[in-house]
Amino acid sequence: MCVGLLRRQFNNRTGNSRNMAEFDSELRQGGSGLEIGESQMPLILSFVADWPNIVTLVGLCCGVLAIFFALHQNYPAAIISILWAVTFDWYDGVVARALPDRSAQHRSIGAHMDSLVDLVTSAVGPAILLLSITDFSAWAYPGALAIIMAGVLRLAYFDVFGVDSNGTYAGITIDNSPIVISMVFFLESFINHNGFVAILYTVIVVMAFLHVAPFRTPKLGNVFYYIFTGYVVAATGGYAYILATQ
Repeated sequence: MCVGLLRRQFNNRTGNSRNMAEFDSELRQGGSGLEIGESQMPLILSFVADWPNIVTLVGLCCGVLAIFFALHQNYPAAIISILWAVTFDWYDGVVARALPDRSAQHRSIGAHMDSLVDLVTSAVGPAILLLSITDFSAWAYPGALAIIMAGVLRLAYFDVFGVDSNGTYAGITIDNSPIVISMVFFLESFINHNGFVAILYTVIVVMAFLHVAPFRTPKLGNVFYYIFTGYVVAATGGYAYILATQ
C-alpha cells in the first residue's frame, strides 16, 4: 500500500474526493497542525517508536536470519525463521488496526516498510534457499530470479491498486511462497536430493507465476490467521525436531 492507495481508501471511506487535499495536508503535517518544512522533517528513527513498525522490523530480522541459515545450508533453521518472518508480517497489520489513532505519516511509512520487508522475506528468502540447495549452481539462477522479479512486480502492483471494491486482489499474495516452501521441505528427508531439488524448483517457478497471475483472489478472513499461526507453531516443532536429530 502506498500513499496513492491510502488516498483512494480515504476517498472511499469519505465518499468525497474533495477530502484528498485534507489527507495530503495530514501527511505533510504529521498531526501537528503545522506545515512541515525541510528543517522540520521527522527523524527516520522516530518511526521505529511505533508498535506496528516494530513488529514489521522483527519480521525483517527473522527474514534475514532465514537467509543467513540458508547460506549456511541449515535448512530446518532457515524454514523456522522464514515462517516466523511471515507470521510477524501478518500480525503487524493486526497491531496497526488496533491503533486507529496512528498518524498518517506512520501509516504511510509502515505500509512502505511492509512491502520492502515482504520482498526480503518472501522473495529473496526463497530465492536464496533455491540457490543454496543447488550449491549455487548456475541453472538455479532463472528460478531464483523468477521469484524475485515476481515479488517486485506483485508488490509494486499491489502498492498502486491494492484490494478492489469486491475485496479481491490480483494473483495470490507473496507470503504464500514461504508457507508452501516450508511444506515442500518436509520431503527433503524422504526423497533423493536431485528429486527434491527438482520439486522445489518447480514449486518456486509455479509460485512466481501465481503471484502475478491475472485471476482475482478474495481477501482471507480473520480465521485464517489462527489456522496459519497453528501451522507455524506445528511446523516449528517439526523442524526443531529435525534440527535436533540431525
